[in-house]
Amino acid sequence: MTTNRSSSPSLPSLPEPTTPAGRAGLAALLGAPGRAVVALDFDGTLAPIVDRPDQARADVRAVLALSRLTPHLAATVIVTGRPAAVAVEYGRFRGVAGLERLVVLGHYGLERWDAATGRVSAPEPPAGVAEVRLALPGLLQALDVWHTTWIEDKGSALAVHTRRAPDPQAALDLLRAPLAELAKRHDLVVEPGRYVLELRPEGMDKGRALTTFLAEHRAESVLFAGDDLGDLAAFSAVEALRGSGSVAGLTVCSGSAEVHALAERADLVVPGPEGVADLLTALADAVER
Repeated sequence: MTTNRSSSPSLPSLPEPTTPAGRAGLAALLGAPGRAVVALDFDGTLAPIVDRPDQARADVRAVLALSRLTPHLAATVIVTGRPAAVAVEYGRFRGVAGLERLVVLGHYGLERWDAATGRVSAPEPPAGVAEVRLALPGLLQALDVWHTTWIEDKGSALAVHTRRAPDPQAALDLLRAPLAELAKRHDLVVEPGRYVLELRPEGMDKGRALTTFLAEHRAESVLFAGDDLGDLAAFSAVEALRGSGSVAGLTVCSGSAEVHALAERADLVVPGPEGVADLLTALADAVER
């Protein structure tokens, strides 16, 4: 472990990635933070996972750390499946000093909120989303899971959560094929997650959104942190960029016993949103020295 300010044991220490590529990515970020981007998922990374999606809120310590860290970076970006405006509200990012260069990419990059303008830009959702919105309640009733599941309407996408079902995994497995068929009929795709299946437009994922954002800012290094299957595309993007030699990168898994795929791919695993907050605090300490 590499520690900062070791004379102050109450401060989080900066952990060492377990892979050479991850260590190189961290070194590049610390060596030239002004050419680095910190990219973060929202749910399960900045905010703890909760039974009701509308009750999720970002860890206050993480937001404080980002407000210290972001002025030293090329940019900070939140890449989430949520609508951008919802992530801004639940993250309590609006008007925070130090977050003037924060960007939120919602709906996997289909929407964008810039702190500099305070506005959201987004295309009109395809007709298939409205059609699925009408069909979903009847489908869930026919499968006898209407009272034990939760539909989250994201505007440009719809998510069915099973976390509150008596057996969340069994409910998820029951829904996979019917929701895949429903999505296919309306030219949508299904994105699986932690006890959730999201029906959304095809053509954008977190990897594409992150790659485009890094090119926009001419970033030389990136840290991406996520917790769920939807974040694998961003991990792949970081791996591809550093494989080409164009960008140094560090992938971080916000650890969970529910999802192992990210931990197996990550350069660094931290213990959930609290661990992410500790990591961001340690990075802020390091760049402020």
